Amino acid sequence: MSTQGHQLPASSLAAVTTTTHATTTTAHQDASGRQPSSAASSAAQLAGAKIELRSSLRQFPDFPIPGIDFYDIMPLFSDPKAHATLISALELQIAEAFPGARPDVIVGLDARGFLFGPTLALRLGVSFAPVRKKGKLPGPCVTAEYIKEYGKDLFQMQADAIKEGQKVLVVDDIIATGGSAKAAIELVKQLKGEVIGHLFILEIPGLNGRDKLEGAPTSILIDTSAPPTEASQ
Repeated sequence: MSTQGHQLPASSLAAVTTTTHATTTTAHQDASGRQPSSAASSAAQLAGAKIELRSSLRQFPDFPIPGIDFYDIMPLFSDPKAHATLISALELQIAEAFPGARPDVIVGLDARGFLFGPTLALRLGVSFAPVRKKGKLPGPCVTAEYIKEYGKDLFQMQADAIKEGQKVLVVDDIIATGGSAKAAIELVKQLKGEVIGHLFILEIPGLNGRDKLEGAPTSILIDTSAPPTEASQ
């Protein structure tokens, strides 16, 4: 029956209002259909996720050289549950460590930044761009030098990977000397992007890698220097 030219009964108006409210509520859900978490809830989720992730790591002493305790992140990808927890934790870590600075592009470093960078970018609904060793990317590229302990290497990005003014978050599995992350900064600058920060799963302490990152905010997901029960606090 048409309602044109007639006023709707109060009960019908209430139904319309309820439907509109439900639609608005749905619009505020994230891509997975979940309601946004409060800050306290997010912090608790992140702390719990870090404990789970820390327990999944494997440690190898004296690798790759004597005196280094190497933490193997590969178990995080062999277990689908751990993999999902990692991506969720990284998303929460970004919200906590870089408030108000949502990236437009996730830049992943060759090669283990490729393990989670694309999935993280997909979760955030932003672009992903790889940093690769020279000669691995086709087309016009920009190049930056990467100083290593026994020499140097060259990293590249495709010239159209980042648009001028875009905000960039650089990600990798581990920060050690900081050389590769510094090269990423140079590449982003050449493309006229803005590095808003760096995100790593782990950090090798004592190598002062952060000193090379030009003061850009740097966040470490799992602190392996603390006891396991404290690493995620």
